[in-house]
Amino acid sequence: MKLSRSRISAAFLLLCTGIALGACTTTGAGDGAESPSSAPARFSWKSTDGGATGTLSVSLADGRTFYGPYVQITSEARSNDLEPMWRGWPYRWSDWDLQPAFATVYSGRLMANLRTADGQRLRCRIYLTDPAEGMAGGGQGTCRLANGVSVDAVFPRT
Repeated sequence: MKLSRSRISAAFLLLCTGIALGACTTTGAGDGAESPSSAPARFSWKSTDGGATGTLSVSLADGRTFYGPYVQITSEARSNDLEPMWRGWPYRWSDWDLQPAFATVYSGRLMANLRTADGQRLRCRIYLTDPAEGMAGGGQGTCRLANGVSVDAVFPRT
């Protein structure tokens, strides 16, 4: 069976598109500990855009797993990108000097708003080691439960 040039070109284009899309997906993991108990926590993340946005999950020693979106604050972040980060929480962090109406400063900071299946919340703020690399560049931060318990996190470079 002889294939036409247009079919070969289409197949090649489809193959290249698949490779390119697959290359954009990055994943990683991190470790942490609850404070003050020092109970271990395990973090994992996934991004399909090079690390600027994605999903983060945290498994605590008591069996709870929190999951949700993260976004890196960059000059390209829009206020509607940040809106999900505030759901269920006061509308800003006073010590970040960041107005949620806009984000025009490349800050090297990342926010995540996570939940369990039954609606418990965990909010994270992470300082990226190499902001241009996103989560793949590593970082560290703190997550806080609504009851005030904190979970420190360290993400190694992947």
